[in-house]
Amino acid sequence: MRNLPVFLVLFFISFLTAAQTPEERIDELGIDLPEIKQPVANFLKWRQVGNLLYLSGEGSTLKGTLGKDLNTQQGYEAARETGIKILATLKAATGDLSRIKQFVKVHGMVNSASDFYEQPGVINGFSDLMVEVFGEKGKHARAAVGHNTLPFNIAVEIEVIVELEE
Repeated sequence: MRNLPVFLVLFFISFLTAAQTPEERIDELGIDLPEIKQPVANFLKWRQVGNLLYLSGEGSTLKGTLGKDLNTQQGYEAARETGIKILATLKAATGDLSRIKQFVKVHGMVNSASDFYEQPGVINGFSDLMVEVFGEKGKHARAAVGHNTLPFNIAVEIEVIVELEE
């Protein structure tokens, strides 16, 4: 019975957090969404099919190879930064991040040296951010794979599929 007040306080805090909109969580986290840049080639930033929204790969501004030029923590930060860019794209595509019912699939690509094996730890930078912003809706199926190079020598590229509320 002594722990009941602590339980009630924790429940109340989690209830308030769950009741927040994604935009409110972004503000609370002190994140400024960047301006969206147009694609550098002949493709779309996103395509909606039914209630699924497919985002093209988005890359980090950090350049270099994980396990050679960069360490896992730097890769984690690059994936988080990429996540912020993806949030901006999702906001532009949906008009309101509350329209996102759930994240479905994430494909994380890491520019990796041949002996670097910590790709999941890098892509956690993205996954952790989505759960911070969306709670359970931000959890997703995921691939975190190494590539011997990525476009423009970026450290991380991430593709996303989300389901929208009907």
